[in-house]
Parts: sequence; C-alpha cells; structure tokens
Amino acid sequence: MSQTPGETAERTTEGTATASDTPPDAERLRRWRMALGADSADSTGRTLTGQDAAMDGALDALYGGGAGKKPNGRATGGRSAGLGASAPSVARWLGDIRTYFPSSVVQVMQRDAIDRLGLSALLLEPEMLEAVEPDVHLVGTLLSLNKAMPETTKETARAVVRKVVEDLERRLESRTRTTLTGALDRSARISRPRHRDIDWDRTIRANLKNYLTLPAPDAATTAGETRATPTGTVVPERLIGYGRSSRSAKKDIVLCVDQSGSMAASVVHASVFGAVLASMRTLSTRLVVFDTAVVDLTDQLDDPVDVLFGTQLGGGTDINRALAYCQSRITRPADTVVVLISDLYEGGIRDEMLKRVAAMKASGVQFVTLLALSDEGAPAYDHEHAAALGALGVPAFACTPDLFPDVMAAAIEKRPLPIPDKEYQP
Repeated sequence: MSQTPGETAERTTEGTATASDTPPDAERLRRWRMALGADSADSTGRTLTGQDAAMDGALDALYGGGAGKKPNGRATGGRSAGLGASAPSVARWLGDIRTYFPSSVVQVMQRDAIDRLGLSALLLEPEMLEAVEPDVHLVGTLLSLNKAMPETTKETARAVVRKVVEDLERRLESRTRTTLTGALDRSARISRPRHRDIDWDRTIRANLKNYLTLPAPDAATTAGETRATPTGTVVPERLIGYGRSSRSAKKDIVLCVDQSGSMAASVVHASVFGAVLASMRTLSTRLVVFDTAVVDLTDQLDDPVDVLFGTQLGGGTDINRALAYCQSRITRPADTVVVLISDLYEGGIRDEMLKRVAAMKASGVQFVTLLALSDEGAPAYDHEHAAALGALGVPAFACTPDLFPDVMAAAIEKRPLPIPDKEYQP
C-alpha cells in the first residue's frame, strides 16, 4: 500500500519522539535528512523507511560520493547502494527513479549518471535503453555511440530517438509553419497588385495619411436628421497586395550544422526543424552537417531520425570547408538564407571563413549565426570569431527552439533579428 511523505515521516518518528517533537519539527528534520543524504542520519536523528528509504537509496547510489563503497558500487557496510556494474542493476535503478521522481528530475538524474559514473557503454544494451526516459540529451549520447552500437541495439535506439523527435515535432511544427508562412506571404507582397490580390488592411494602414474629409451633405435633404455628419475617405495612392501564388519555392534555406560533440542538442533540434522546413512547398531546404568533413543530408530530410543517424558526433571542426560547400550550392543569393549553427571553434582557416561569410552577404545572402539551438542557455563559444562575425554585420547568439521560427521569419523578411539577450552578442 502506498504512503504519503507525511505518513512516512510520522511512522519514522514513532518510538523516538519526545514531548518537544511536534509534527512540523519532525517533517522539517525528515526533509533535511532527505536533502543531506545518508551521512546526516546521526545528526538529524531520523531513520528513513518505506518510500523515503527507497528514494534515498536511489539518490545515494548516484550522489553518495562513493565513501565506503567497493569498486562495483556496493557499500562495504550494512547498506547496499550503488548502481553496480551490470545492466540489470542499472535498469532496476532507472525503474526506481521513474517511480519516485517526476520526468524532469529523472532526465537530470540520467544525465548525471552517464556523466558521473561512466554508464555510456551500458546504453549499448537493449534492456537498458528500454528502461530509460527519452530526452534530447540521451539522443545526443546515443548518436555519439552510433558507430559502436551493436545491431541488436540499433532498433531499440531508433525507437528511443523517434519518440524524442516526434515529441519535438508536435511542439514545434505548428508554430514554425504558421510563423514562416506569414513571413513568406509578407515577403512576396507587391506594390501593383491586381484588384483581387489587394491586401486591403495593409493598404488602408499605409494610406491613412491621405485621409480626406468630404463636405457634409445638405441637412435639409437628409430625411429624418436635424444635423448632417461629416464623412471622409482614404485615397489609396499606394496599393499593397500579395504576389500570385507560385509552385516554385520562394526562399532557399541552408542549415549548416556543426556536429562536434558539444553541439549534440543543437544537432537534434536542427534535424527536426530541417524536416519541418523541407515539408513546406514554398521553401527549398538543404541540411549540411560538418566536422572536419562535410556531409549533405538533404535527401534524408523526410525522416529526421534518418538524418540523426546519418550524423557522427565528435571530431574536429572546419567551418570554412563547410561554408565553401554551402556557397557552391547557392543559385539565388537574394532569396537565400544561410543559418550557421556552431560554437565557432574553428579548426580550419579563420580568415578564409570570414572572407566567405562577407562574400555571401555582399551577394545578397541573409546570413545567420546561432551559437546553439537548444534550451541550455549561454553556451561556450569562440568569442574572437563571434566578434569578427559581428563586425561583418552577422551577430552571433544562442537561440532556443521556441525562438527559432521568429529568427527565420525575420531573416526571410530581411528584418533585424530578434536577438534574445545582449549577453550573447560579441
């Protein structure tokens, strides 16, 4: 039978409570005991049982510090904690934390377990993957292990990656389509439209300065009125309308994505956005990933999972080489947006990279540099290269997935980019 934290606290204090121990005091000590860990048991005087003990064991296995533990993770004393060295014990631990903690906490604990305890190798076992709570960071880890992954594990890994990708698509696709469709429509407006193509709302707004007040009609000739009301009109000196719809793409988008190990979350989000953009008929989308080599994944954009498994996280970085490839594929500079997603740690020829960016801008290309495309906040990046790009009129900044549609809309319309935080500008 399940028990609430309050019930657990009451049961753990039975037989040891004194007259001065009120329920709030007992709950306070319980919370301190849970927060401080097993080493605080003597100082708090609290002994955990039931669900509290299970939660404490799961936390101690990961954050206990290793005091008094054997190499396999088991304690030398009476308490048995630690993840052990086999997939079954890790799978049990994963099941425990999913039972006792919310999904957001589970994802943090999983990442910490992989980083602190070196459990990456265990992700190559199917039974381990089936117990894991999927998230973007786990996908990044799986992609980094892709080449070492046995065939028996790949299908399970693909299922994990697909679940994360589908969740991202549900969250991001609708707003991306709506925002970019509006931007494309506005970018296609013409000043001499046919009557049926006139955008009357924008035409009236643009001509309000031409409002004329008309003479009032004769009150005597206005039946039923004792006083005439002045009227007016807007003279539409400038008409604004939409261009006629076309089957051809209005804009070319090139996503140039750094696939070095530190960019894992950005690669995941860029792949999802690339698939969404590629599904829009009015856009022609190209996805290029790079380290010291350049790989064009455009023909796989119909399935972002295939795109992700086509990447190879890790290795060096040659931004100049990647931009040279992208530049060679540009046929309509004035209608092209190039998005470089990189932390700008260049292993190639720095001056050539900057010259290439300047040449693309001079030809009419809208160039955007994102230091990261993730929810992580301020990334580590090369400040010198970011400052050099800023001097060329290409500000470099971190971008969250929710902001990305607005950034793309501004680039399509050739408006100033909505930079979220001045801190990221060089």
